[in-house]
Amino acid sequence: MNSVITGNIRPTFFPGQLNKNSAHFLFRVRPFSTAFFRRNLTSEIRVFSTTFAETKPTAPVAVEKEDSGGATGLACPICYDPLARISDSPLYVGATAGSNLLCNNCKKTYFGNQTHLDLVASSGSKQYDESMPLATEFFRTPVISFLYERGWLQNFVFSGFPGPEKEFDMAKNYLKPVLGGNIVDASCGSGMFTRLFAKSGLFSYVIALDYSENMLRQCYEFIEEENNFPKDSVDAVHAGAALHCWPSPSIAVAEISRVLRPGGVFVATTYILDGPFAFLPFLRTFRENIMGISGSQIFLSERELEDLCRACGLAGFTCIRNGLFVMISARKRSS
Repeated sequence: MNSVITGNIRPTFFPGQLNKNSAHFLFRVRPFSTAFFRRNLTSEIRVFSTTFAETKPTAPVAVEKEDSGGATGLACPICYDPLARISDSPLYVGATAGSNLLCNNCKKTYFGNQTHLDLVASSGSKQYDESMPLATEFFRTPVISFLYERGWLQNFVFSGFPGPEKEFDMAKNYLKPVLGGNIVDASCGSGMFTRLFAKSGLFSYVIALDYSENMLRQCYEFIEEENNFPKDSVDAVHAGAALHCWPSPSIAVAEISRVLRPGGVFVATTYILDGPFAFLPFLRTFRENIMGISGSQIFLSERELEDLCRACGLAGFTCIRNGLFVMISARKRSS
């Protein structure tokens, strides 16, 4: 059984041993401060909405025996110890309302609502919140979240992005070595690729992560609108059109590398301003100024992305180009 979770969370998430069933997850997380764990892994994620969806894998998937004591596969964002479920509410799409999770170390309790689990370190605070760079906060707004799949995303084709279905097929080619395992859809937005991963039945866990709670609400709503969408309920990480949105790609990719199993695959799409743009004077200075103001990234070459992956412990870098669009893939070295 597979599951999908949409999570509006600013906490630590561990997509390791959720339960005997496989799962798909969507979480709201800081784009640059996400730590995942497999088995006893702990992932530091800022997430706010969590929903699960059930799918049927195309091949049997070996799942470890569920831990005793209500183990969830999630971890406390404060002390990184595993969180235990202290309520009977299941962890899957539309059923997280009333889900209470307890850290047995620091004794903090985290609560869920219909669409997500709030697992951030500041969970439960009434007044305190943290703002992110302009480019990140932009996608937290309800208007942009609503428009993202209703016109915004469609404009990516002008930069060479091939469209969701084609891009999904391209990603699957890179992900063949880990089919049947777990996948994280980082910066999932409104969940377009998360839903494709979940409905494909190719993965036991699908974990969708995003910083924007409004994006995750859209993700939840899209799941609810789909007929026969699996709703019960990390070998790979996918980040579609996301790398350039992360304030610190090196921190994010380092975390991705840390949580991937040996041989695990990272697949991402973004854009590169090369070709005729490379001849623009002061381009690198202009890039630094833009990044300093907006918090978003501008990549100028394939080699830059390859160096990023290599510096973060990933090997076997490959890429596919179409205009400004680029899909990259790299793998964690086998031990």
